[in-house]
This record gives sequence, structure tokens and C-alpha cells, in this order.
Amino acid sequence: MSKTRSSKTPILITMGEPSGIGPEVALRAYEVLGGAIGGRPLTFVGDPALFPGAASGAVIASRACFAEAVPGKADPANTPAVVDAIDTAVNYAMSGAAGAVVTAPIHKASLLQGGFEFAGHTEYLAKITGAERAVMMLAGPGLRVVPLTIHIALSQVPARITKPALVETGEIVLAALKRDFAIAEPRLAISGLNPHAGEDGELGPEERDTIAPSCEALRGFGHTVLGPLPADTMFHAESRARYDAALCMYHDQALIPLKTLAFWEGVNVTLGLPIVRTSPDHGTALDIAGTGKADARSMIAAIKMAAEIADARNC
Repeated sequence: MSKTRSSKTPILITMGEPSGIGPEVALRAYEVLGGAIGGRPLTFVGDPALFPGAASGAVIASRACFAEAVPGKADPANTPAVVDAIDTAVNYAMSGAAGAVVTAPIHKASLLQGGFEFAGHTEYLAKITGAERAVMMLAGPGLRVVPLTIHIALSQVPARITKPALVETGEIVLAALKRDFAIAEPRLAISGLNPHAGEDGELGPEERDTIAPSCEALRGFGHTVLGPLPADTMFHAESRARYDAALCMYHDQALIPLKTLAFWEGVNVTLGLPIVRTSPDHGTALDIAGTGKADARSMIAAIKMAAEIADARNC
């Protein structure tokens, strides 16, 4: 890719699900931001037909959609096109030709029907970038949260709460707070799993046997770590002032407070990758695709955060 439009590498925006709101909010964000952010040009990656009216040179063409992209009707036949857009953007970022990748939402059920073998973007990005472990952070004004477990049934969560997983995830989050968010001495809060953080084992053994020892291990490495904390009291304003990110035990425990506090400004950030990747914190919204009702604020926030992290990493 040519860098003649800017002295900085571009931010790439993948097309996501062709029949969802991804291309629509991407185009809207491009328009609002004037085609650039912080001196970095914005460039779409995907089937050019999904970005009508885009400026010359503002689209990197990847595999075209096999089936017509009908708003609201995801077609598994377009799985290769969706995946190829991600692959193309990641290859640019891995080569140093792009500063960050912002992924528009994908439709997981459609992709699985089309042969995609990953639970979502996070797992796939870890695979194709060679990352040992990718961690999903959701960030918004006043709160950053990380779910230890992501796309699994709630019944499977306790077995996934292990000391190695907690310590490794905690270290990845703390390192990212320093590198990507310029927090010199980051503070991490770790939730419990059970009501009242287990009540000393009376309401469950996970806090006593696994989570508390993991917190102690992280503190032993010199980190500032709070927990395990009762999840029902750790997200009010006074509590949030005590930490820079919260590590929670499962998907909804982390995402409910974030989406309650910052639904339209929430950003999905993948930590632990060799590239910068963000995404809006919403899905494909097939029910409103093509109606003009989609809100681009989360996409705009994702683009802004991608640029900020790319600047922090000097990439």
C-alpha cells in the first residue's frame, strides 16, 4: 500500500458481514471523520461494491461476495469473502503497511454454517497472527473490562477458571495498560465468580481456591491488584475510581456494566496481538441493516481508539 496520502500508516476497516450494518457504519464513520484520523488515512478492506461512493484509493479490494448482499439476510456463501477481508487487513498490519485494523461486526452463525471454525474474531485473530493468547477487552469512558472466558456456556465457566489462565490474562492486561493506554502504574481489579465473592467458601470454592491465590501471585510479581471483589459492588463510580481495568470471570459479568455505562461508546480491543485491532461493541444488527437507522458512534470510537493505540506503539 502506498503511504503518499499521509506520513502515518493507515487505519484499515474490514467490511464485516456484508448484509449487516458494518459497511454502513464504516462509511458513515469515514464521512464524519473526513477520511482520516490523527493524520492516518482510513481505508476500507473488502468487496468494493459494499462501499459505494468511496474515494479513489480508499478501498483495498479483497475477495468479492459470492451471493448478493441483501440487507438483513446473512448468507453463508459469503463466508470466504468475509474471512478474506480479515486476512487481507491483518496481512497489511503484520507487514507494517497499516497501523491498525478495525473490524466491522461478523455474523457468527452464518460464518459457522459457511465452514468457519472459530467462535469469533478474537480467536481467529490469535490464530492468524500467531499470538499465544489473545484477550478481549471492552473499553469505554470510565471503564475497561476483560472477560476471562468469552463465548462458552455459563455452565462451562467454573472449569475454565484456573490459576494459570488468571495470572496469564492478568499480566497481558497489565502490560497492555502500560503499552497501549500509557498508564505507568496500572491497577487491576479481579472479580469473584460467586455472590459476595464466595463468602469465604460458603457460596462456592472458586474464590478461595483459585481466584484469591491468583491475585496474590500477581501482587507477588509487583502488580497492583484488587480482589477477588464481589461483582455486584465493583462497578459503581467510587469503586471504578480505584482501578484501571476489571478482569471478570465470564462474558456477561464484564459486558453488562460496560454496555450499561457506555453502550454507544464501547470499543472491543484485542490485547496480546502483534497488531492493533479494535471493533465496535455491537453486532451485525440485521434487523435494521439497510434502513439508515444504524448508529456509527461505536465504530467512530473504535477508529479513534485504534489510532491512539497505533500512535502509542508507533506503528
